[in-house]
Amino acid sequence: MTAMTPGSNLPLDTARVTVDVAAPVRLDVSGLLLTADGKVRSDADFIFYNQPSGPGVEYRSGGGSAPDSITVDTGALPPGIERIVVTASPDAAGQTFQGVEPTATVRDAAGGAVIATFTPPRLGSETALVVVEIYQRGGVWKVRAVGQGYANGLAGIATDFGVSVEEEPAPPAAAAPAAPAPVTPAAPVIPTAPPVPAAPPASPAPLGAGKINLDKGRVNLQKNQTVSLVKGGRPLLSQVKMGLGWEPAFRGRDIDLDASVIAYGPQRNHIDSCYFGKLSILNGAIKHSGDNLTGEGAGDDEVIVVDLGRLPADATGLVFTVNSFSGQKFTEVAKAYCRLMDAASGEELVRFDLTTAEPQTGVMMAKLIKQFSGEWEMTAMGEFVKSRTVRGMVKPASQAL
Repeated sequence: MTAMTPGSNLPLDTARVTVDVAAPVRLDVSGLLLTADGKVRSDADFIFYNQPSGPGVEYRSGGGSAPDSITVDTGALPPGIERIVVTASPDAAGQTFQGVEPTATVRDAAGGAVIATFTPPRLGSETALVVVEIYQRGGVWKVRAVGQGYANGLAGIATDFGVSVEEEPAPPAAAAPAAPAPVTPAAPVIPTAPPVPAAPPASPAPLGAGKINLDKGRVNLQKNQTVSLVKGGRPLLSQVKMGLGWEPAFRGRDIDLDASVIAYGPQRNHIDSCYFGKLSILNGAIKHSGDNLTGEGAGDDEVIVVDLGRLPADATGLVFTVNSFSGQKFTEVAKAYCRLMDAASGEELVRFDLTTAEPQTGVMMAKLIKQFSGEWEMTAMGEFVKSRTVRGMVKPASQAL
């Protein structure tokens, strides 16, 4: 069994999996069958308590005493369905996930063996959540931990994925009683909470505001947050730079940190590593600026250039790491950060500042994951590892994909 973190994924070695979503409160759980464009084909692809079965996907109610679940039979999915997202929302109208920790348990549907668990971190004002997704990449079905929140309930998620949502008819006035209006069977009826006012834009990327992209300019990520490298509806398929910087925590004491990037294939297999001892990999698609031995000076200490358009098709995951070759711990480092830039213009696109430190010699700063649609997503990590070199980061970084 694997405890997953946001953005991590695992290959599935069984065709039928069940995802249970449990919480201290009653949840409504649903599944959506999505095509390559991230939308349902019709409202029939929205599987929930009012429409509990569809091709290859089934909903089961726990009746309040057990978790609701979604079972996916990947062998029975219709052609063109490439992703099933599993969502959850509190059953009580208007209730948020504040103080509520839902946990998804992914099981082998046949034998019940637990494959993985996932508890999304730091939930607050969200009233609905994309918990996990079952998706296909390179002919292999995988499960990914998502944990993406929405502030406008299950209806907001359904609408985002192309479902036609009808609100329940309002009760008739007391002075003119009438029979309830019939529900049109063509579209699922989803109880909706009162509209939630849109939150004003914030400098840090909001956790509950849907999928984050680059449309509104530079994004400041917090740990475990993800941004899609899409602007104006188009994937960013050009050269990008990952700048990494740091300062010694105590003046006068130099610190030798080494920035690296590790490339992985669809099965989390290690392809190659780019670091101070190997400044170019994948036929020049990834290049390293060279070693900085002190950490002194303003600006990026080391820069790694990635040509996303020239990466080979099997390079689907990149993990950016920093190691202390000299053996000093990250508790002796200040102002460590990574930032993604447009290599052509130098414009900063995404930034992540490391605000915590542990007495370790390695840290996974961020990862870039290529989606099946072709777009790339960047996730802030900030996960510490006991390793002075990139060689010791290969296995933990693979597990974090």
